[in-house]
Amino acid sequence: MLLFRGTRLIDSTAPARGLLAAIGGNGGEYDRLIGWLTPRMPDLSGRLQQLPDTGSDEIFGVDGRGSARLKLLAEDLGDGYRRFNLTDPGAEGAGIIVDSLSQNALEEELHILRELVDHAPMLAWHQEPSGAITWANDAYLSHMAQHLPDTADEGPIWPIPALFDLIVPETDQTVIRRARLGGDAAPEADLWFDCHIQRKDSQIMCFALPAGAAVRAERSLREFVQTLTKTFADLPIGLAIFDKDRALQLFNPALIDLTGLSAGFLIGRPTLYAFLDRLREARMVPEPKNYRSWREQMSNLESAAASGHHVETWLLPGGQTYRVTGRPHPDGAVAFLFEDITSETSLTRKFRTDLSMGRAVIEAMDDAIIVFSATGQTMLANAAYQTAFGLSEAMHHPSAPEALRAWQSSAQGGAGFERLRGCLNGTAGRQRQRGAMMGPDGRLMNWHFQPLQGGLSMVRFEAATETLAPTQPAAPQAAPEPQAEPMSRQRAQA
Repeated sequence: MLLFRGTRLIDSTAPARGLLAAIGGNGGEYDRLIGWLTPRMPDLSGRLQQLPDTGSDEIFGVDGRGSARLKLLAEDLGDGYRRFNLTDPGAEGAGIIVDSLSQNALEEELHILRELVDHAPMLAWHQEPSGAITWANDAYLSHMAQHLPDTADEGPIWPIPALFDLIVPETDQTVIRRARLGGDAAPEADLWFDCHIQRKDSQIMCFALPAGAAVRAERSLREFVQTLTKTFADLPIGLAIFDKDRALQLFNPALIDLTGLSAGFLIGRPTLYAFLDRLREARMVPEPKNYRSWREQMSNLESAAASGHHVETWLLPGGQTYRVTGRPHPDGAVAFLFEDITSETSLTRKFRTDLSMGRAVIEAMDDAIIVFSATGQTMLANAAYQTAFGLSEAMHHPSAPEALRAWQSSAQGGAGFERLRGCLNGTAGRQRQRGAMMGPDGRLMNWHFQPLQGGLSMVRFEAATETLAPTQPAAPQAAPEPQAEPMSRQRAQA
């Protein structure tokens, strides 16, 4: 029996106080009592709202787990006072000494807890300090029947066998250990669990959470890292990866070969600046003017590599040339790649020198030379050609049709020019040919057509001190090349 004024408990009997203690929970006594009664009496709220009009009401509950059918007598005493008389009809006159309502509440809570623990997706058990298991949930018993076949058909076994060999802490604390279920005999069927061991005085509770997915992910990551390590080991490019704190986390053997740093120093995970300082001591960085400017240069290198792709070329004091590439990595990490490009740089310099020398030779020639691509674009025209044909800056690189029009205006037609036109248009065949035509200054010029590799065509003009007879494309049985004719006859033909 409970007496309320509003929602404040005024008085109650000893069984009522026992019931409230068994219910537990947060909030006041009224809210806890109504919250416990509502699932058992679905129409309780509406009946209580009508209580000021009816004065009293007798409400019966439905059957619940572990409890009998309850009866609530609610009375409105006026001035906000309400009295609740809660009884168990099944216990009336049965001589039950234990308070049935408190007992039913405890049984209800015990049933819910058992349901939760037995259906939890984890293994749970209680054991003594000696290691003897005194209680286990259904998940534990199911795994025991699966992995201990000798116990599958024998029903409940006492004492319960241990599935894991765990070390229990000596003091009151919680430790987590990963253990494997199934043993070494069947590695393909391994079941991994993260075992949480909680000790409080002499009570030891253990919970095993499935960790198979985490183990598989770690194994895949480890195999992936091993694959990357083998790949990096064969790279001729030195690799150094620094984490967000700029400590060296990964490097390959090529880094040792290129920098000359010891493996012991690199295994010690130096910081980026300690790594660069050691490179400076080994004269494996560009020689700075002073230490301050060098530190600024290295700071700029680090910040540029962290913010985006950054490439530098280091000309080392020993004559080597390194390409240093910085790339940002996830979580603030940064990677540096060191590549020896000494031979590549030397080859590039030699190639540029050869090109410059070839261009200088062509520019120094007295003959006018122009080279066309396969599409008719001018690839090269030396100074003698520009002087001979009076090219402007706009026509510095004329196309083949534009050059033909310029030649036609000066040559004023003629057989020699038509043969040259056929050479450039492809109608006369791609063979070495020569001929003569009138030049821009009114004097006769000899031309030489030379096909080059890649579809290129070169035309060379020279002053006609002696007029060359035109050449014909080679035939299967070509006659001997005719001798040059007198200058006067060639001029007449032109």
